[in-house]
Amino acid sequence: MNHSFLLLIAVTSFSFSACTRDVVDNATTSTSPDTAGLASVETAPPNSSYRSAFAGQTRIAGVRSTTNYTGSVLTEALRSPWGITSLPDGRLLITEKGGTMRIVTPTGQLGAPITGIPAVNSAGQGGLLGIRVDPDFATNRMVYWVFSEARPDGNLTAIAKGTLSTDETRIEGATVIYRALPAYRGTAHYGGRLVIDQSGNLLASTGERSDLATRAQAQSLSSGLGKIVRITKQGQPTSGNPLAGTRPELYTYGHRNPQGLAIHPVTGDLWQSEHGPRGGDELNHIRPGANYGWPIITYGIEYSGSRVGDGIQQREGLEQPVYYWDPVISPSGMTFYSSDRIPEWKNNLFIGSLSGTHIARLVIDNNRVVGEERLLADQNQRFRDITQGTDGALYAITDQGRLYRIDRN
Repeated sequence: MNHSFLLLIAVTSFSFSACTRDVVDNATTSTSPDTAGLASVETAPPNSSYRSAFAGQTRIAGVRSTTNYTGSVLTEALRSPWGITSLPDGRLLITEKGGTMRIVTPTGQLGAPITGIPAVNSAGQGGLLGIRVDPDFATNRMVYWVFSEARPDGNLTAIAKGTLSTDETRIEGATVIYRALPAYRGTAHYGGRLVIDQSGNLLASTGERSDLATRAQAQSLSSGLGKIVRITKQGQPTSGNPLAGTRPELYTYGHRNPQGLAIHPVTGDLWQSEHGPRGGDELNHIRPGANYGWPIITYGIEYSGSRVGDGIQQREGLEQPVYYWDPVISPSGMTFYSSDRIPEWKNNLFIGSLSGTHIARLVIDNNRVVGEERLLADQNQRFRDITQGTDGALYAITDQGRLYRIDRN
């Protein structure tokens, strides 16, 4: 059955097929050629009249993939999945917000919930969040994850590790190795994304916990809120971290609710996305020790419509985002594409969009965004995380419980 709809200000044909089996297999295929100088993919008016700091910082020209690709639904049986990562054998390890992990095959077969995971507080925006496996997982079977932990004095973002049992039914020796203090009696803005750098250190994002009572702590070097932290696999501050002070684990600060982290496959640089308020979602190129400005500068406004703080967007010593969105798309998990399967996507950044209900493809050149495309926008899904599989395909999870495989035809 064929359908036509509007995508990137142009009509593109997509074909849909359904297979009768345990899962629905809906395929979405792009066949339109790339067109130079397309209008921005964003057509809605911005929430503010703020001016960007440089040309191309927002609403960049659209691009369109020339390669035929398909987005196939492998399963719809996940329960609020939040994080996804690849195992060495090509299967996928996925966290579910409520507190479970599951192994899923590349064909969509779900394993049973894995036990042995410390209790999570899944209220509000909390739960079992980002996940990665050790680069030496094939020999040590070590898994690292982020979760929201309930403590006597409130909730916090925590990082834990443990060994996946050989029968893959449980996590053994689960240990919390880091807690982003102070705890707070709120259930929002935990951050929660995790990556492992080329030196084997853990980099994780923490939120500033949303409320006015904690917002300013994003600027405090004595607080673990609103930060990117860099720690060893044992949970200790990494030697050479750039910020001296009471919290030597701090790597950068001035973040709001960062739910996306990815390492560039060529440069090794860290990139990050974070949720703004009403407008002002950001993509940041992370520099060690830098201050990313929240809540002093932002391209967003309060949900009430009033300005944030002094309503300024630039200040000496505070980093500008490489790119921002207004209105928001709510960027979440993200990954750089390093496969040769679709050459035009090589080194592009793919970001799951929640409120935007699409996957954003960003073409980056010389650390600037030069093109933007929206993939799978017809699916009406909140894309929570995305990763590249060992087979070179992209795999994405949605809040509604779907797992997608995105690859060339």
